[in-house]
Amino acid sequence: MRPTRHRFSLTGKLALLLFATMLLAVGATVLLARLFDDPLLGACAALVLCAVLAPWAAHRYLAPQLSLFRALSGSVASFRDGDFSFSIAKRSNDELDDLVEAHNELGSVLREERQSLFQRELLLDTVVQNTPTSLLLTEPRGAIVYGNLAARQLFNDGRKVEGLRFAQLMERTPAPLREALGEGRDRLFTFEYAGQEETYHLARREFHLNGRVHTLFLFKRLTAELNRQEVATWKKVIRVISHELNNSLAPITSLSHSGAELLRRAEYDKLGRIFDTIEERSRHLHGFLRGYSSVAKLPVPEPEAVQWSTFLARLQQHYGFRQESELPSAPAHFDPAQIEQALINVLKNAHESGSSPDHVTLAVRQFGRMVRVDVSDRGPGMSDTVLANALVPFYSTKRTGSGLGLALAREIAEAHGGRIALANRDGGGLCVSLVLPVE
Repeated sequence: MRPTRHRFSLTGKLALLLFATMLLAVGATVLLARLFDDPLLGACAALVLCAVLAPWAAHRYLAPQLSLFRALSGSVASFRDGDFSFSIAKRSNDELDDLVEAHNELGSVLREERQSLFQRELLLDTVVQNTPTSLLLTEPRGAIVYGNLAARQLFNDGRKVEGLRFAQLMERTPAPLREALGEGRDRLFTFEYAGQEETYHLARREFHLNGRVHTLFLFKRLTAELNRQEVATWKKVIRVISHELNNSLAPITSLSHSGAELLRRAEYDKLGRIFDTIEERSRHLHGFLRGYSSVAKLPVPEPEAVQWSTFLARLQQHYGFRQESELPSAPAHFDPAQIEQALINVLKNAHESGSSPDHVTLAVRQFGRMVRVDVSDRGPGMSDTVLANALVPFYSTKRTGSGLGLALAREIAEAHGGRIALANRDGGGLCVSLVLPVE
């Protein structure tokens, strides 16, 4: 427990000074009146004496306070200049000590905050400088004000890029990179760097810094990640294709051997069933290859303005559904034939899931510049394994399924700049969401 500190208040000190001055004036007046034997002359002499002594007494009393005020003024000026190292000793033992204590505490807090800010800035700079993503920050006139190590290595052979003109720096880059910048949107591009094909993702963001609009360019190298994803996808596709081919080629091989044995035995009446089975498996393989071609040769979408009411009315003729939400008033822009085919595939799966037709629903909702079409059912849903592979071409859990419906829907959605997502519903069932840009 801190001991109680006894002190004389600043008001008491001023009152004591005034009281002492009054006593001095009265005493001087009485003394000088007796000395000169003239009250008026004594009073005048006392007044002159007080006029001389009062400033001296005030100076002696106020000198410590004035020194403290000068110290506070100098310390505040140092704070303004960013120097928080000053502190002031307490010496007046009055209310000014509270001001000095508050000042010292403020300095201590500012020192700690600056040290913490310095550590955060050092950490942030270390992270930004060592990130593999190339960062370039430009001011409104196009000059580069910041570039990290990856950007220096990518664009200027490891040399600093600050102060260079962004446009001039980009003139020395490969054509695919310049084309990506010219489109004015986020995108992937591929070019040759250090003798190898590299794929990058370009993103740009604008924000206000010191009241001016700055642009941040981010170039992220995706080659390794895309290669890993591509290999993983091909492994899945090869597994599915191998399974499908084996399901057809193994019976054909076995039946061919059996047919040769029947011919040797001259049991011609049994050959018909063998040839029928071989023909059925051959047709299946032909359909399988035709489906592969439909996925591999998807034409480029030809978007046009589409009214939702007309589009959904035509879709109802293929597979029925119950509309759950109000339709957006603004038309959408997509290739109606391709999106219709994608939704037909999704609705077909919903009806074949075992769900009641009355529980197959379709909802269209717009979120900003994106529109989402949800097709839902009340079937058994999908296991985690099926959800992870449902969009892979030729993957199917149905005995007679081709595994191309959802894969083709995914290709169509991504060709439009959108995506497709699958999720199990609470209470059972599946929801397939087709997300498309409005324009």
